Order: sequence, then structure tokens, then C-alpha cells
Amino acid sequence: MTRKQRRFTLIGVSLTVLAIAVGLVLTALEDSIVFFYSPSDVVEKQIKPGERFRLGGLVVDGSVKRGKGTKVDFAITDTDRTTSVRFDGVLPDLFREGQGVITEGQLDGNGVFMADNVLAKHDETYMPREVADALKKKGVWQGQSEPAAKQ
Repeated sequence: MTRKQRRFTLIGVSLTVLAIAVGLVLTALEDSIVFFYSPSDVVEKQIKPGERFRLGGLVVDGSVKRGKGTKVDFAITDTDRTTSVRFDGVLPDLFREGQGVITEGQLDGNGVFMADNVLAKHDETYMPREVADALKKKGVWQGQSEPAAKQ
């Protein structure tokens, strides 16, 4: 084998090993990647029950219903569509109707979002960037010119 052939062989093997490593990393991360959707996106993209994602929007006024213990039902809207949410746990202190929230969980077979985590706004001017972007897309953003990016 000439030097040139050895060099090409080494480069080919190196690229193959690198491609396999990247493939393994992406496969390992696939389960931990969680996408953000608004209620309209959930309908448009036809999210299947059991698929984990983040749902964000505004808590619908008058929709918060407390059940036994820590169970809470409420609805999230992007002013175009509304999705029912069921959560069993302690809500953040700043959670209230009309405010922006992001919930993490999955849809059940009836189209109800079963949340296992709820994030609420931080202060008077904060709204999660994803929620603000979804509201801007719908043309109903009423906040500052740019949403605050506090964390």
C-alpha cells in the first residue's frame, strides 16, 4: 500500500468512527429532548398520546379547578385553541389565571395534557420566551416589545 492509500484509509476509518459516535450520542439524547408546543401546534402537528413535550400558553380565566389533595385541572390557551391540563402536585406560588405558564408532560387518550411539571412566570414583566413567541405569532402579544429573558 502506498502512502496515499494509507492516508485515505486512515481518513475513511476516522470518519466512519466519528459518524458512529455521533449516531450513538443522538440516539442516547433522543429520549431526553423535549419540544415546546402551543395548543395550536399540538393540533396542527397531530401530537400522539404518550409523546413527551412542553405545552405553553396562558392559563384560561375561570378554568382552574382544584380536586382532592394536590390535583388541579386548568386550561391553557394561545388565544386560538385551548388544551385542558391535569396536574397532580404543588403549583408554583406565582401560578394564576391569565398568566403565562409552561407545562411538561404528555397527552392522554382523551386529549387531556397530563402535566408532571408546571413552570410559572417570575415577575410582572416575565413571560417564557416560547410562550411570548407563540403569542406574537398569533398576533396577540401585549407585553413589552421583547419578552424579558430572565432565568
